[in-house]
Amino acid sequence: MITFALKLLLAHILGDFVLQPDRWIRDKRQRKIRSASLYLHLGVHALALLLLLQFDLTYWLGLLVILVTHFLIDLGKLHLEGRYNNNLLFLLDQLAHVLVLCGVVYFYYPFEINTGFIFSPASLLLLLSILSVTSVSAIAMRLLMDRWQLPEDNEEDSLPKAGKFIGMLERLLVFGFIVLQQWAAIGWLIAAKSILRFSDLSRAKDRKLTEYVLIGTLLSFGLAIATGLFYLFIKNLLR
Repeated sequence: MITFALKLLLAHILGDFVLQPDRWIRDKRQRKIRSASLYLHLGVHALALLLLLQFDLTYWLGLLVILVTHFLIDLGKLHLEGRYNNNLLFLLDQLAHVLVLCGVVYFYYPFEINTGFIFSPASLLLLLSILSVTSVSAIAMRLLMDRWQLPEDNEEDSLPKAGKFIGMLERLLVFGFIVLQQWAAIGWLIAAKSILRFSDLSRAKDRKLTEYVLIGTLLSFGLAIATGLFYLFIKNLLR
């Protein structure tokens, strides 16, 4: 079952991402159902499926379902683009494709989904920790850093909420390194951030900005490290 599912997923990735030129995407958006690129795209999917399944035609019904639903899903997405958020449509499009693949896998190899692990203590602890180093820590950082306001700090000089998301990704990486017991990687992350920040600080020649960045970095890393250590401590108690 696992091999069959991986082959279907690999064929989907090859057809939708690797072997689909940008000009096909533009042509599909412009001409929709009359686009030759739409049918070339389906042909690539069919060929990828056949090659990965080694032309085993015992799965012909599943392949037919995948190709027909892929055509309908893509066509529906093309007609909805421009009226709804394209990023949301992309996510829904890929989710629909994956659900079809899961349905085909289930048809040939019925499987059971054990949802009990979702509410297990280990899963809840991991979810709590991830939320802590992302949303909770972002709010805590804002409250702690709010006492210092730099007059040259202009929101129009940076991407909207870029700092927030950079901090969240940074803490997620630190948390992941701690869970994997890769403490040296945290040092490399600090070094990489220092190199990226060096040009800004050297140009500014502003002691306040340097202190502000240093405090923010130490707070961010400290919250992530504390959360990671808390996660490991509680995880050991659950064993």
